[in-house]
Amino acid sequence: KKKDDNIIRKRNSVTIEYEEEFGEDKIIAGVTNKKIKWLPKDWETILNNIKEMRKEMDAPVDIMGCHMCHDSTAEAKVQRYQTLVSLMLSSQTKDQTTHAAMLRLREHGLTIDNILQTDEETLGKLIYPVGFWKRKVVYIKKTTEILRTAYQGDIPNSVEELCNLPGVGPKMAHLAMNIGWGIVSGIGVDTHVHRIANRLRWVPKETKTPESTRKALEDWLPQSLWKEVNHLLVGFGQTICKPVAPLCEKCLNRKLCPSAPKSVKE
Repeated sequence: KKKDDNIIRKRNSVTIEYEEEFGEDKIIAGVTNKKIKWLPKDWETILNNIKEMRKEMDAPVDIMGCHMCHDSTAEAKVQRYQTLVSLMLSSQTKDQTTHAAMLRLREHGLTIDNILQTDEETLGKLIYPVGFWKRKVVYIKKTTEILRTAYQGDIPNSVEELCNLPGVGPKMAHLAMNIGWGIVSGIGVDTHVHRIANRLRWVPKETKTPESTRKALEDWLPQSLWKEVNHLLVGFGQTICKPVAPLCEKCLNRKLCPSAPKSVKE
């Protein structure tokens, strides 16, 4: 927990009080005044429009996202473990595929002890066809062993320690902190958030990686919005602001978006 304290002191902006239950932590945010050198044009109007377009909550992420993959009746630390596994599976994989794999794993028995007793061939059949499934089998086995030996069968409660686990990157770590521990440690940036942030020019200059986008967003986006922005933008990216052939004509931001074609702005 000393590492958590160090992270909090460095940010100098958040005081966290938490009990070790699943998603029941108390977060008291007191954002200190800081000089923001840059703000994207019309960002509040654009964000409110996205909220309006997302109000039906009908995107795949709303029904089958990683926050929906764990067994809510299980012990808190089992729920956290299942959440972490779902995040590891979700990389380069659609929510529908991840959710289906998680259902198979849960039916098989998605606990640390059971996964360690499961051979790699069986585990592979359970998670196939998630992206890079062979590599993820190895990552899951290695990470699960570390959790048993070093964390008493729970997941770490710091971004730094989560990122040290095989197969866990910054996006997964921040979402695991949020979903599992109820701690908003940063913005989870996946390919949808990365793409949309660049399309909307929500970054001062074009970013090449999701991690660069995360840092750029956190420089100006109010911390009170960090928790919801991932979910909002992922669903928006799945339904309207798609990677290929985005539905600009249906977007409420078509006249404000710098990337929208001129034909829809008229």
